[in-house]
Amino acid sequence: MVSRKILGLKALASAIKKDKRAGRKIVFTNGCFDILHVGHVRYLKSAGKLGDKLVLGLNSDLSVRKLKGKNRPVVSQAERAELLAEFPFIDYIVVFGEETPYRVIKTVLPDVLVKGGDWAPEKIIGSDVVLANGGKVRSLPYVKGRSTTNVIKKILKGF
Repeated sequence: MVSRKILGLKALASAIKKDKRAGRKIVFTNGCFDILHVGHVRYLKSAGKLGDKLVLGLNSDLSVRKLKGKNRPVVSQAERAELLAEFPFIDYIVVFGEETPYRVIKTVLPDVLVKGGDWAPEKIIGSDVVLANGGKVRSLPYVKGRSTTNVIKKILKGF
């Protein structure tokens, strides 16, 4: 059920605690995921294969506006969360309002922190916390030419 995947930070912390006690490997990633495309799907599927539970930190609408500009997001945080929750390889979604997921990462303390290939592992927000706790930081291959910005540009050009 979709609503069971979308959690507040406190409920997420509780769920992760149970998963860790059960020996499950926790993977964390984050992003805006405004206008889903094949690059997002391939990336999230790959991230999910790195462990037993995939936690997705989703930028709130306010956070997306701060990062991407006043005309973004195109799709609201509620709709983005609902769409992403339909993917079987995503176990938990938490919406965060800050520009970075640092506070969420400190709470979750994942075994694996992952971002797309356009991020060098040492530049990934939260890598310091994850590495200090014995976790790993991974950068997955970027799907060339696939980005929400490119999709928006194509729409505005009229194809």
